[in-house]
Amino acid sequence: MSTPAADTATTVGKINPDVLAFTEGKDPVLDLALAEVDCLGTAAHVTMLSRMDFKPTLFTEEQRVAVLRALRDIIGEARRGDFTITAADQDVHLAVERRLTERLGDLGKKVHTCRSRNDQVAVDIRLHVRNELNALTVELADLARALLALAEAHKAVPLVGRTHLQPAMPSSVGMWASAYAEMLLDDAYLLEAAYKTNDLCPLGSAAGYGVPLPIDRQLTSDLLAFSRPHHNVFYASCARGKDEAVLLAACSQVMLSLSRLAEDLILFSMPEFRYFTLPRDLCTGSSIMPQKYNPDVLELIRAKAALLVGQATSANVILKALPGGYNRDLQDTKELYMEGLRVTRASLRIMRLMAEHLTVNPEACRAAFAEPGVFATDRALELVAGGMPFRDAYHQVRDHLEDLRGMDPDAVIAQKTHLGGTNGLDFAQLRARADALAAQALAAQAKVDAAFAALMDV
Repeated sequence: MSTPAADTATTVGKINPDVLAFTEGKDPVLDLALAEVDCLGTAAHVTMLSRMDFKPTLFTEEQRVAVLRALRDIIGEARRGDFTITAADQDVHLAVERRLTERLGDLGKKVHTCRSRNDQVAVDIRLHVRNELNALTVELADLARALLALAEAHKAVPLVGRTHLQPAMPSSVGMWASAYAEMLLDDAYLLEAAYKTNDLCPLGSAAGYGVPLPIDRQLTSDLLAFSRPHHNVFYASCARGKDEAVLLAACSQVMLSLSRLAEDLILFSMPEFRYFTLPRDLCTGSSIMPQKYNPDVLELIRAKAALLVGQATSANVILKALPGGYNRDLQDTKELYMEGLRVTRASLRIMRLMAEHLTVNPEACRAAFAEPGVFATDRALELVAGGMPFRDAYHQVRDHLEDLRGMDPDAVIAQKTHLGGTNGLDFAQLRARADALAAQALAAQAKVDAAFAALMDV
C-alpha cells in the first residue's frame, strides 16, 4: 500500500494533493487570460480602501502608489507571457497576491481586505467579457459590412429563391447576402442585452453578504467604468454564472446565423449549383485527391454552432438547481464562456474573409432559372393584377407551367420595388446600422481604456 502524499501548502491552508488537483481544474491555464483584469480589479479595490473614511487608514497614498506600481509590473509580466499560476496558487487571484507579497511584503498581504475570491472572480469575468464583447461586436459589424458590399455589388444578379431546398421564387444575390447582414445586425441586439447584463460591478459584495467596514462600492464601480454596482450584495453573488449563461445565449444566436450562412455557401458552391466559388486559400485539400478544395472552415462553423448551443445549455443546467449564494459548481462556467467567446469571434473573422473574397458566377445563377416553375407565383400575381381572382390564377398557372419558359429573371426581380424586395433593398440603411454598431462598441472600449489608464496612473 503506497504512502499518501503529503498535503500541499497553499495561501488558504494545506490541501490534499488529489483534492487540490481536482478542485483547481483548468484554472491555472484559463486564469492566465484574467491576469490583467485581476490586477485592474485589485487596483480599484486598493484605491477605494485608501480613500475609505476609516481609522487607522488601511492604505496610505504612498502605499497605494506602491501597490499600483507592482500591479503594473505584473500586467507587464502577463503581457510578455512571464506570469505563472502554480498549483499552490490555485487561481489567478492568489497568484497575483503572491507576487504582490513577494515584492511588497506585508503590504501585499493587505490587498485582500474586504474582498473574497467570490467577488474577485466575478469582477474579473465581467471585465474580461466587456472587452471581448466590444471586440466581438466590431467583428460582427465588419462581417455585416462585408456581406452588404457583396450584396450591393451583385444586387441585380438573379438567384433562385428556395423553400424546402426546392426552387420557389426569383430572388437575387443582393437579397440573399443582405438578408444575412440584417440577421447579424439583429443578433447584435442580443449582444447589447448581454453587455448591459454584464456591465454591473459585483466588487465589494465579498462572499455575498457584505463586510462590516464602510467600503465605497460606487467608487469601485466608477473606477472600473461600470454603469453601476449591483445593489444587493447577495444578488451580486448569485449573478455569477447567470452572466455567463446570458452571454453564451447571445453568442449561440450569432453562431446559428453563421451556421445557416455557412450551409448556403457550401450548397451554392457545389459544382451542381456553381452560383458561387469559394476562395481557394480559405479551403483545404485532400491527402489523396489532388483536385479537392474542401469548405472545411464552413463545416467547422456548422459544428461549432452546435457546440455553442451545448455550452449555453450547460451553463443553464449548472445554474438550474443551485441554492442562493456562491457554489463551486460555478467554476465550470468559466471555460464555457471563454470557449464560446473564442469560437464566436474566430467564426466571425473567418466568415468575413469568405464574404470579402467570394466569387459570384452570374451565368450559373441565371442558368438555374431554366426550370419554369420558379416563375409561377410571379405569373399568377400578374394575372391577378389583370383582374383574375387569385385562386383561379393559381390553378391556371399550375396547369400551364410550360407557358412560363423564357421568362426573364432579371425583369422579374426588377419589378419587386416594395420595401425589402429584390429591387427595394435599402443598403444604405443597413450599412448605417453596421457603422453605428461598430462606432458604439469602439466608443465603449475607448471609455473603458481611458478609465483604466487613469486608475493605473499611466
